Amino acid sequence: MKQSIGNFLLRRLQEAGIQHIFGVPGDYNLGLMQQLEDRGEPTWIGNCNELNASYATDGYARINGLGAMIVTHGVGTLSAVNGIAGAYSEHVPVILISGSLPLRAVQRGDLMHHTLIDPEKGNLCRMFAEITDAQTRLTPENAVAEIDRLILTAWRRKLPVYMELPSDIPYLEIEVPDSSLKLEMAPSDPGNLKASTQMILERLHSAKSPAFLLDIDAMRFGISKQILELAEQFQMQVAMLNCAKGAFPENSSHYVGTYVGTIASSPATRQAIEGSDCLLTVGYRSVETTTGFFTDKLPASAIYLSSDSVDTAGKNYQGVYIAELLQSIVDSSSGIVTKQQPARPSKQVSFVPSDDPLTQDAYWKAIQNFLRPGDVIVVEDGASSAGMGRLTLPEASTYITGAFVWCSIGYATPALLGAILASPGRRHILLTGEGSLQMTVQELSTVMRHDLKPFIFVINNSGYTVERAVLGKDAKYNDVANWRYSDLPNVFSRDNKADTYVVQTSNEFQKVLDSPHSDMVFVESVMDKYDAPIDLIVGGHALADSDYGVPGPQSATNAQIAFPTRHSERNADASAEGKPVLV
Repeated sequence: MKQSIGNFLLRRLQEAGIQHIFGVPGDYNLGLMQQLEDRGEPTWIGNCNELNASYATDGYARINGLGAMIVTHGVGTLSAVNGIAGAYSEHVPVILISGSLPLRAVQRGDLMHHTLIDPEKGNLCRMFAEITDAQTRLTPENAVAEIDRLILTAWRRKLPVYMELPSDIPYLEIEVPDSSLKLEMAPSDPGNLKASTQMILERLHSAKSPAFLLDIDAMRFGISKQILELAEQFQMQVAMLNCAKGAFPENSSHYVGTYVGTIASSPATRQAIEGSDCLLTVGYRSVETTTGFFTDKLPASAIYLSSDSVDTAGKNYQGVYIAELLQSIVDSSSGIVTKQQPARPSKQVSFVPSDDPLTQDAYWKAIQNFLRPGDVIVVEDGASSAGMGRLTLPEASTYITGAFVWCSIGYATPALLGAILASPGRRHILLTGEGSLQMTVQELSTVMRHDLKPFIFVINNSGYTVERAVLGKDAKYNDVANWRYSDLPNVFSRDNKADTYVVQTSNEFQKVLDSPHSDMVFVESVMDKYDAPIDLIVGGHALADSDYGVPGPQSATNAQIAFPTRHSERNADASAEGKPVLV
């Protein structure tokens, strides 16, 4: 059949399950934008800028399995670089489509606007080669093959891709296939699949303390169900890295907590992982912020499962895809009779609100009791991710954060937009700080423009708390402008309303949480600027030692937010005995 290049691209995106496209219009992409307008689907979600669009697409893809955005050449693509780099770092399948220079300009070497004012030599493709898994410039000759290749690459590899669509070809008609695009993983090598399945089963059958350790690929490749089945069949203990929170149900009797090396893991978690005689890791990457600054001590016999291979001492199996492998193990062990352990009840913490100034401790206890099954919880890096790290996620909830790996503050607010659009009908919660909010706050206007109704909780504690824990406790460079945050919804929408609050005590905060709401809820929580979750202080001090060395500028008196007295004494004793500090 005949179809224009632009409409074929939009059709393929829709066939791949993409129902919303994010981005910003610009003259090089307006031809494609008009085709999208005329077609009416997928739904266009215009963002305030390209950085926000990249974050929103990332949040959408984490739930939907694939996301797409459209920007214009040069100024648009480079504004999206940070978000695309984060998607690459955190294994998120985002398709970046750049409306680019006309092919005739490329062929003639014309000097065009939105460029580096040099003859086009594919410089943006080369730039994006560092932060995407595949790149292409579409032409009438290659459009069919390349569109399919990039969409499938993003979906199979769980990595972003970069696609240039020259502005003078979207309306050109080409021969395209009638059949729909099928999202299918490449099959594993049969011999290696069988051999690795047998090897792992033999290890599991002989193990006395088998365990799983999960990184973010456990979420990206949709294998939580198989992991749970194997944990139940073989009575495996399961721990997660901090970046993988939500990859395994925390109410399961097999869950043993977050593993962060020796610096912040509980004794039970360390024993489960470091003492396992059959440890299966999923997508494990030893990053300083996820492994307790390289204090991880995994057994030498650990089996490392990556997206497309299996590696263990003396054995390596290539071409084995993780979802197919885990399903093969499940199927091969289906005859094993196990006694299912009952799930733990939903966690509620003892908490009595008061009229005292609101503290981090009270705030997070109230949030724990506010969470409910099925929530989508989008969490910003810093105090919010540190506070949430100790909370127990309810059943069937989804946890989204850019903390711990890429760590780009400002991510969470636009990601909330993408998450809501990818999962309508669920309750959505944003937990952020005022410094991060200021980075990308404009996207609240897009949330309101589409009449979306999340709960937005903003901690206002006079600046960058996470940085104060690293260095510059009282430094001006860690201060931010003191906005009237609760007034922002009225600024960002003339038509749609929001319930807005400023709370300064836990009593005031609890009353907001207990009240019924039908509109978007925006809560500004005012706290002392030196009050921080204890894990944030631990991480901040460790980060300073890692970044600056010991001694460094952090050694100066009052250079960092300090441990509360009760923790300082405990840590001093632990350090003297050679034990890990504060959990």
